[in-house]
Amino acid sequence: MRRSVSGLIVATWIAMSPVVATAQTTTPSSPSAPVDSAAKVARASPYLINAGDELEIYVWGEERLQRVVRVLPDGTIAFPLVGQLVAQGKQLSDLEAMISERLTSQYRGQVPQVTVSVKDPSGMQFSVMGRVKSPGSFSPGRYINVLEALSMAGGPADFANLDNILVIRKSGNAVQTFRLRLAGIFRSGGSGTADSTNIVKIETGDTVIVP
Repeated sequence: MRRSVSGLIVATWIAMSPVVATAQTTTPSSPSAPVDSAAKVARASPYLINAGDELEIYVWGEERLQRVVRVLPDGTIAFPLVGQLVAQGKQLSDLEAMISERLTSQYRGQVPQVTVSVKDPSGMQFSVMGRVKSPGSFSPGRYINVLEALSMAGGPADFANLDNILVIRKSGNAVQTFRLRLAGIFRSGGSGTADSTNIVKIETGDTVIVP
């Protein structure tokens, strides 16, 4: 059954019928677009470091400055000659620049190139609750959208209200909610297009509720 649900999601992802999304926060309306456009946007988004991620930091030509570090729950890392840095919410290029700046005092000339990569993106987590076949917490290791999140949770269960899906997102002390209408996507039978505002990108810490 899980394969058939995933197959349906893939088929409908290629071409879907128009649907409308609503959110409790104010967002500019966007015209209907093929779902493929939403997928491209999600893939193009730069990765932001999360607490729990394992990072590999390499300073070229400096064997003593090659480390694998895990981002602590408070979002920081510690690195030799650099000290403590806030890594959470930063792009990899941002962290590279921060480390290079801290190393400036250690070199008379130019600081060697600093490379930061994500060895284990285990900090990227979200949860799916409610009427799905396999509710739980998931670590996809990449950015995904809400359809892929439902697929990872086994797909919608019987009697799921797909026109009232709720995504809860924490942003600091604030909580943002999105109500999505996806029933038309599953009913379309792989024809038409879909409003990309319904195909939201899942961010770390999101909770998806299917009533």
